[in-house]
Amino acid sequence: MLGASLRRLRESRGLTREAAGFHIRASESKISRMELGRVGFKTRDVEDLLTLYGVLDDAERRSLLEMVREANTPGWWHKYGDVLPGWFNTYVGLEEAASVIRTYEVQFVPGLLQTMSYARTVVQLGYPDDSAQDIERRVHLRMQRQERFTTTDGPRLWAVIDEAALKRPIGGPAIMREQLHHLLEVATLPNITIQVMPFRFGMHAAEGGAFSILRFPESDLSDVVYVEQLWGALYLDKREDVDPYLTAMEQLCVESTTPGGTAEILGELLREI
Repeated sequence: MLGASLRRLRESRGLTREAAGFHIRASESKISRMELGRVGFKTRDVEDLLTLYGVLDDAERRSLLEMVREANTPGWWHKYGDVLPGWFNTYVGLEEAASVIRTYEVQFVPGLLQTMSYARTVVQLGYPDDSAQDIERRVHLRMQRQERFTTTDGPRLWAVIDEAALKRPIGGPAIMREQLHHLLEVATLPNITIQVMPFRFGMHAAEGGAFSILRFPESDLSDVVYVEQLWGALYLDKREDVDPYLTAMEQLCVESTTPGGTAEILGELLREI
C-alpha cells in the first residue's frame, strides 16, 4: 500500500525513479523495490520523498508516515519464525492483507479449512523429524490463521477442493469424519464458499496442481498467485502470469458443485466412513 502510494505521488509530479533515487542518495532499483513493497522503508527516506513529491500537508504526511511504522512492524506470525519457512512467511503476510482468497487444492483440505486433528496429521507427515513441541507450534499457527475468516467482517474465502482430497483417509476415519463435518459447518458462513471438483468431470482446467489467488482491497495492488512447491513457492503478480490462473479458477468454479451439491457430496462421504 505504501509503495503504491509513493509510486502514484512520484508519477503525479512527472518524476523518474532515477530522479527520486538521486534525491535520497539511492539507486533507481531501490525506488522500484520500495514501490513494489519488496524492501523495508526508512522513515527519513519516505520523509524526503514526500517533500520531493510536494506532500507538505501535515495530516497527509502523518498518514503516510504511519504506514511506514505499520510496514516495519513485525506481524503476529513472526513469533513463529523458528518453525515458519522464510518462503512461507511472505505468504502469511499476504494472506493477512488479502480481502479475497481463492484456492484450489487437490491433495489435502486447504489449510484454512482444516481441523486441528487433521492439520496435526498433515504437519507430522510434512515434518517427520520435528519435535512434538514444534509440531504443535506449526498446528497452532495454522489455527490462528483461520481466525480472521470466522469473524463477521472477515475476508472472503472461496475454495475448490478436488474430490480426491476428500476421499484420501488422512489420520483415519474419526479425523476424516470430524473434518467433513467441519467443512459442512463452515460452508454456511456468509464469507466462505466451498465447491468440490467431482471425479465424474474427468479432466479439468487445473490439472497442473494446487494454487491460490489473493486479491487485496486496494485497487492499485495486483492479484498475487501463490504456487507451493516441495521446499519453496512461486509468487506471481505480473498480469501475463496471473491471467491464466484466473481463467483456470473461473473454469473450475463453473465445473464444480453448487453449494447444495457440495453438501450432498460431503454427506455421501460421511455415510461411507
